[in-house]
Amino acid sequence: MRSPASGCIEMTEEELDALWERTRGAVSDEDSAKLEAILGSYLYLSRLLADENMTLRKLREIVLRKKSEKTKTLLERAGLDPKPAPNGSQPTGAPGETAGDAGPASEEKTPAKGHGRNGTVAYRNARKVPVPHGTLQPGDRCPHCPKGKVYGKKEPHGLVRIIGQAPLQATVYELQRLRCNLCGETFTAEPPEGVGSEKYDATAIAMVALLKYATGVPFYRIEGLQRSLGIPLPATTQWDIVADASRHLEVVHQELIRQGAQGEVLHNDDTSMPILTLVKENQTRDPKKERTGIFTTGIVAEVGEHRVALFFTGRNHAGENLFEVLKERASHRGPPIQMCDGLDRNLPKEFQVIVSNCVAHGRRHFANVFENFPAECRHVLETLRVVFHNDARASEQGLDPEQRLALHQAESAPAMNELLDWFNAKLASREVEPNSSLGDAIRYMTKRWHRLTQFLRVAGAPIDNNVVERALKKAILNRKNSLFYKTENGAHVGDLFMSLIYTCELNQVDPLDYLVELLRHKDELEERAYAWMPWNYAEARQRVDAAG
Repeated sequence: MRSPASGCIEMTEEELDALWERTRGAVSDEDSAKLEAILGSYLYLSRLLADENMTLRKLREIVLRKKSEKTKTLLERAGLDPKPAPNGSQPTGAPGETAGDAGPASEEKTPAKGHGRNGTVAYRNARKVPVPHGTLQPGDRCPHCPKGKVYGKKEPHGLVRIIGQAPLQATVYELQRLRCNLCGETFTAEPPEGVGSEKYDATAIAMVALLKYATGVPFYRIEGLQRSLGIPLPATTQWDIVADASRHLEVVHQELIRQGAQGEVLHNDDTSMPILTLVKENQTRDPKKERTGIFTTGIVAEVGEHRVALFFTGRNHAGENLFEVLKERASHRGPPIQMCDGLDRNLPKEFQVIVSNCVAHGRRHFANVFENFPAECRHVLETLRVVFHNDARASEQGLDPEQRLALHQAESAPAMNELLDWFNAKLASREVEPNSSLGDAIRYMTKRWHRLTQFLRVAGAPIDNNVVERALKKAILNRKNSLFYKTENGAHVGDLFMSLIYTCELNQVDPLDYLVELLRHKDELEERAYAWMPWNYAEARQRVDAAG
């Protein structure tokens, strides 16, 4: 509706969605992509501005955030020498940095993993075709030197050839029909053995779920791609098949929650995620008395040697969702370690946990104000770099929690104690204005110092919350591409598949194979869901195959 005073147009998200649907088929694909990006940016900014705690500085940080928070990059941007200051700092270890990011490293850098050519071992799911030599066999005389004999080498020479095809393939079985010219009876050929009665195979359902919930491709984009390749798959059909599959997989999802609740360490955080039915409901809510925010919570639990990823979307904050998970925790287990940022809404009320706050979050406050206070921020970042370097060493050396704790107490505690003294001295001497952005960064650290330094006292306490930040990228990717969920049920289906898929990724399990096997053995899941976790489903499949 146009406002005559401002000249602005006020529209709800449902109206924008309807406008987008009407416009999508009327413009070219290129213009359609641009319009989608514009509408997505508008919705994102609208949600940010609707937050009553949003300040102009925070908005600038979010929208215009620098691409890198590396110490070396910040120093170079400020025109400072990237070599560590002479305060005993180590040259490596800041969050997100490699050994070549800081210190007097050589100009030649080792290429990052994933860049360059992949060896044949990387194509683990490729079809393998053995090709024998055309003229020689093991034991034959060598054609180069007639005295020797050739023998088979253990590893063949690999030759990779990659072909393109539609994400989902289809086969049309043309069953012959015969009709009697006298009685009119029709006889139809039987389908080949193994074709089955379902139109959509488990592999097709799993692929749609992966495209949507792992890579963020909206249903309508899959529909357009499939239609252009001659294998139509309507967006509504895609939703129907994944929603139906989710009902069979719900028991596995609940078992995943139960096992995640037993974790020794639980990370949690949340991000915004619109649900249109709740957005519409907000129009009748009083924001001063009722909650209007809508979030996706990410929880990553470390359970022995495994990691469990869980997602929950709705009005609950991260702490409330963690509380619901911890209700499934066995009574004999002690309080778990919880890693989160400094927001109180991340804490599970009425449940005892050992709260540990994220040092990387505290570091980010100084990275954000580096340009205004380069000397002070450099001291903080280079001191924290020692701590992150020690944590990286512990991981590289495979230290157990007690050994890692001893390493931090011996080598990280002095750096952290010096940093706390430096903070207190700066505030006490009034060298730093408490209400300045640097003062805010210092007070964020000092106020939460005990929780930020749990890794110096508690074995197994993590130093940062990066694992759940990476997990939430799944939800953010879906939000950027699809913009919203339409209903709470749609959000729950997305949470279920993202939980299963990302848990597979955390445990180096093929998510496509896992989802396919769950759907093929759905009758087994109800009674033995615990046997169909990503880390043990292969044994369950072998047991079923052997019994069948």
